[in-house]
Amino acid sequence: MTDVTQGRRSWADAVKPYAEKAPLAAFFLGISSGFPFAMIGATLTTRLAQDGIDKKAVTAFTLAFLVYNLKWIWAWIVDGVRVPLIGRLGQRVSWLLIAGALSILAVVNLALVDPTTSLLQTAYAAILVGFAGATYDIVIDAYRIEILEPRQLGIGSGMSQYGWRIGSVAAGSLALVLAARIGWHGAYLACAVFALPAMLTGLIVGEPARHREAASRRGLAEVWQSIAGPLAEFFRRRGAFLVLLFILLHKIGDTLANLTFRLLFDDMGYSNDEIAIYDVGMGFWAYLVGIFIGGILYARLGMKRSVLISLVLMCVSNFSFAALAALGKSNWGMAGAIGFENFASGIGGVTVVAYFSALCDLRFTASQYALISAAASIVGRFLTGTTAGALIERFGYVDFYLLTTALAVPGILLFWLMMRAGLIDASVGTAAKTGKDQHAA
Repeated sequence: MTDVTQGRRSWADAVKPYAEKAPLAAFFLGISSGFPFAMIGATLTTRLAQDGIDKKAVTAFTLAFLVYNLKWIWAWIVDGVRVPLIGRLGQRVSWLLIAGALSILAVVNLALVDPTTSLLQTAYAAILVGFAGATYDIVIDAYRIEILEPRQLGIGSGMSQYGWRIGSVAAGSLALVLAARIGWHGAYLACAVFALPAMLTGLIVGEPARHREAASRRGLAEVWQSIAGPLAEFFRRRGAFLVLLFILLHKIGDTLANLTFRLLFDDMGYSNDEIAIYDVGMGFWAYLVGIFIGGILYARLGMKRSVLISLVLMCVSNFSFAALAALGKSNWGMAGAIGFENFASGIGGVTVVAYFSALCDLRFTASQYALISAAASIVGRFLTGTTAGALIERFGYVDFYLLTTALAVPGILLFWLMMRAGLIDASVGTAAKTGKDQHAA
């Protein structure tokens, strides 16, 4: 067999898992995961602005997103509480139906309120959508992790992100198109259908074969164990505190940089058309390509090397914006920086999410992944909201982006040291193990 033939077969084998049942299911789960976020994001902002709501009141609605950062508080319920009547369908499938139905009702409620009549009721409705969407995310993440085999975690994470991006963009676009024709009430009612793909996936695919029931919850002691158990199990692992430190630190530089891109483009004099073409247009496609490549890298290189490569790429992407700021206005420079940043983010989103998925114990998938995903963003978001603008004013854009590049280095070094010490393999949960290894854990 020639080298060319071997190469074609090798890449074909790498792409083939994208068409497998579990990764395809992850795609449809992602569609439903993305739509509630879109309903309380730019879509709601546009609706409020068109209704003449004061800008200060509009920005206050961003508090609805805070619910997503707090989902770990009630995630244990999804692991430990059996749903009456439909519980016989399985713990994950029954909760998919409940959370999906809750998301539909929340969006319908948001459709029926009138911001011009009661802004407070609209705020409550937006928070309810945030709560329902966060709960749906808890179940969807757990279901995704448990239907995927360890070898599929990277591909499945990529397919889920494809679905999330398509679901959020499609729901947001459909709402805008329909609002111009039938009004916002009808637009939101129509978008509620985006909750159905995950519900139907659960009914078609069924309960994950890898799901492991936690102990039954009967008394107060058992309820407390269902809350504390996921944390206790995680910290019993070798290297758990270093893994937690990595989770907290790895995204600080990236989060600080991402919030400020539009500020940079505005100050450099880019027009709205240029931003739309390069940031929104090129960035979107580069991100999709990055997701695809990330899944292949995870499958071909394994978890450790693919994560390390993605961390380095995301670090370099921050440096590219320091170079753009130093270069001055350049369409080619902007295209290169935005394209590379989204490409690196797509790869990192797949490999890092797959690694975080692998950290879960299959008895506590919902609780542990909710905790991990919240911890991964909380430090970066806090620093972003409190210091990003002040740092730019003090140091300027070039030094600011050099700082974000430097802040990404500790996460890279920490992950590399954990690799060398064998802590990556030692710290993963049963989600990363198969067969007898899983039961022996």
